[in-house]
Amino acid sequence: MQNPRQIAFLALRDVHRKGAFADVALDRLLRRADLSATDRRLVTELVYGSVRRQRSLDALIDHLGKKKAHQQPLDLRAILHLGLYQLRYQDRIPVSAAVNTTVQLAKENGFSGLSGFVNGLLRQYIRLAEGKKQGNRGGEVQNLESDPLHLPKNPVERLGILHSYPDWIIEVWLERLGLEETEQLCEWMNQTPAIDLRVNPLRAEIEKVEAALQAAGISVSRVPHLPQALRLTGGTGAIQNLPGFSEGWWTVQDSSAQLVSYLLDPQPGEVVIDACAAPGGKTTHIAELIEDRGTVWACDKTASRLRKLQENAKRLSLHSIQIQEGDSRNLPQFINQADRVLLDAPCSGLGTLHRHADARWRQTLQTVQELSILQGELLDRLATWVKPNGILVYATCTLHPLENEGVVRAFLERYPQWQILPPNPNSPAAAYTTPAGWIEVWPHRHQMDGFFMVRLQKKNS
Repeated sequence: MQNPRQIAFLALRDVHRKGAFADVALDRLLRRADLSATDRRLVTELVYGSVRRQRSLDALIDHLGKKKAHQQPLDLRAILHLGLYQLRYQDRIPVSAAVNTTVQLAKENGFSGLSGFVNGLLRQYIRLAEGKKQGNRGGEVQNLESDPLHLPKNPVERLGILHSYPDWIIEVWLERLGLEETEQLCEWMNQTPAIDLRVNPLRAEIEKVEAALQAAGISVSRVPHLPQALRLTGGTGAIQNLPGFSEGWWTVQDSSAQLVSYLLDPQPGEVVIDACAAPGGKTTHIAELIEDRGTVWACDKTASRLRKLQENAKRLSLHSIQIQEGDSRNLPQFINQADRVLLDAPCSGLGTLHRHADARWRQTLQTVQELSILQGELLDRLATWVKPNGILVYATCTLHPLENEGVVRAFLERYPQWQILPPNPNSPAAAYTTPAGWIEVWPHRHQMDGFFMVRLQKKNS
């Protein structure tokens, strides 16, 4: 199978029919396909883009078709999504190519009798949108009065349909940020994510890695405040083929995730526990920061994810990491054993929606509430692992206050012997400190994944 649009359709079919995760469905199909790097990028963009923009694309079908999107056969709906996504959000794809290939998809996947409908709907969109797509601000249609995507006046619904998010997420962000910044955040989260590397200082200097990547034709830049971070822009090809991968010079880790280990500030010779460690980005960073001298316990309840952590640690030549499989709420052997503990808590992931295309449709207010209960339970238990005067860092990659400051405030009320300890002034995390003492990273302000993190200290009793 070499047709990139057919592969994209099959991935979307798995997402809509079977509830598959978009990245899992895509990876399974790409591993079996023999595609050029350009076609792999096209498939990836079409699948992730169509899933991200699902609400917007459904709204277009609702307006242009005789039947609403939810009344269309699932496979036909996926085909229409692919066609409309290319027309609305992909300036580099010729209009004729987008229409003709989508009509062909319909013919080849059981909808020959509806190919005329597909052609007509797409061409109706083109007529309505002609001359209105300005292309700036990430391909958004700017002349909203002439936009075939009909938008209500209610700001929550308008932003939700225009930028393709459920209303509840828009409401959370509007309450916190206001209208202008919420729209900026919505736009940012619909961009294709950048790839950040964290250089392993035990194996290579950042200048060496930077030069090797540039020599291979990779566009690379430094990231403010982060001494080990490099950002790759443009095409990279397969990550494992980049210079330095097999030598353990670097690992992939978003810049905001790198801040977490700097906030933890582990020291050589210490016992450090990463309580929800897999797949191990922060675990290996901790081992690098302690110069691989000390003990880093990596705990996780999923054995397969721990194996990936071990593989990565081996590639990076890190020997201080010890593995402990199990639920961190039930590991009493760690009580009073740690100088520092990291809880990178399971969360709704609202700070990484650009990386996880379907997360916005999988999370709900109920799942957020359930997660906040789990986060509180983990925090309570892990507090017992810390020695007097020890450090506990709580971190999430979400932007929901119920999972962030809500969890921390409730913990401090239950345990007044704990206090917030702001980062050291020379810490890379210090640039993102709030007046309350915790760290907030907002993607549209800081150009990296959304994160919340706070350093807590147990007072000497």
